[in-house]
Amino acid sequence: MKEPAPGDLRRVIGFWGGTALIIGITIGSGIFRKPYTLAGLVPSPMLILGLWTAFGIISICGALAIAELSSMMPKTGGVYVYLRAAYGDSAAFVYGWVYLLVATPATVGALATFFAELFAGVFGIRMGYIPLIAGITLAILSVANLMGAQFGTWIGNLFTSIKIIALLMLSVVSFFLVDGSFSHLAAAPDARVDLGKLGQAAASVIWAYDGWVAVSMITGEVVAADRLMKRIIVAGMLTIVGLYLVANVGYFHAMSLEDMAQAKAGVPQTIMGRVTGMGGVLIGFCIMCSVFGALNGNVMTKPRVSYALSRDGLTFGFLGKAHPRWGTPYAAIIIQSIVAIALVGVLTLVDPQNPQGLFDKLTTYFVVVEWFALLFTVGAVMILRRKQPYAERPFRTPMYPLVPLTFLGGTAAGLGAIVWGEWIAGNRSPVYGLLLSALGFPVYWAWRRLSRGSGPGRAAPESSPS
Repeated sequence: MKEPAPGDLRRVIGFWGGTALIIGITIGSGIFRKPYTLAGLVPSPMLILGLWTAFGIISICGALAIAELSSMMPKTGGVYVYLRAAYGDSAAFVYGWVYLLVATPATVGALATFFAELFAGVFGIRMGYIPLIAGITLAILSVANLMGAQFGTWIGNLFTSIKIIALLMLSVVSFFLVDGSFSHLAAAPDARVDLGKLGQAAASVIWAYDGWVAVSMITGEVVAADRLMKRIIVAGMLTIVGLYLVANVGYFHAMSLEDMAQAKAGVPQTIMGRVTGMGGVLIGFCIMCSVFGALNGNVMTKPRVSYALSRDGLTFGFLGKAHPRWGTPYAAIIIQSIVAIALVGVLTLVDPQNPQGLFDKLTTYFVVVEWFALLFTVGAVMILRRKQPYAERPFRTPMYPLVPLTFLGGTAAGLGAIVWGEWIAGNRSPVYGLLLSALGFPVYWAWRRLSRGSGPGRAAPESSPS
């Protein structure tokens, strides 16, 4: 494998670092924060476990398809690269446009705010300092990830270890150290499922699974990516789904659905608090570390989309600059963090009493937009099998086309339920997010006309990171 040219990103991430990254990005706040929400929306424990299982299977199917694409095109940018190969510049530009301007800052800002809330709670700091804590945290992680992918990966490894230990500890306590019962899995005889609330519950579960695709964005920095990416994605997803299912069964063994719906302090905190008075504080600290690790993973991976977009001549050239010493997309990292910090401040000013409520809407919007894009990404496996039948594919999606079709059908149904459920609840943000995505097409056409001299349709020369 040839050495990266000056100005390219460096291949420094191995199997364990990549696997820790996919686990660290995906397991963030959802598995700790959403059980309380789900218990208030769905009156059946088995149906809740069914949602976790169904979207786990759907996610694994999607990951297997992405593994084929990443082994076929081991370049920085992930989904953006695959969309461009299958559908052309316009679709790739729209994906990058949404990521750069709203989706990524919203997700990073939401995670930073939630981390700040947990930090303030653990250390007894006034809630008025949440925006400041969030901004400082983002600044620290941005500097850390500017100093090299290896440093960012080391941070991810550390906090991924903590969150896995936390989930295993929580499972042991739930099964063996509290007075629990598997009879809690039975639904009340008169339980009735509201389809609108079921859609909202699906959004909560998808949010917990969201993030696994981000590891594909650093493919250009993985050593021997054509071989390792498939192992990283498959090993990471199997670990995530396994941990989620064990944790949820443990929750229902330790608590009834009614008790979970009233656990405003959080289901994990309540369970651990039953063992010892400090148990709630301990698990609160572990959840804080989990969110910090997920935030680090997002700060690290998401700027790679803007970097790849720029390297292909589809946006401003400075976003495609790699730091000459550290080999990181420093301009994209800095701009992403500035926008996210500004978003935290603006939304706090809009609603100083409930900043996280606004971020919840933005993250719902992000989930719908990202998974809508994933429909086209997984569909790209089928399109490229026809367009490029003889291209080298070190990994081929097993049970093709059943696996990608399972993802497409399951995700389409889930997104439909989410949009419907949020619409009934009065939240229009998913629809606004899809409309904003569609606006990217006229913006692309305008960009192409303004840049006709250099021609975004004719990609700027790029030193391939592979």
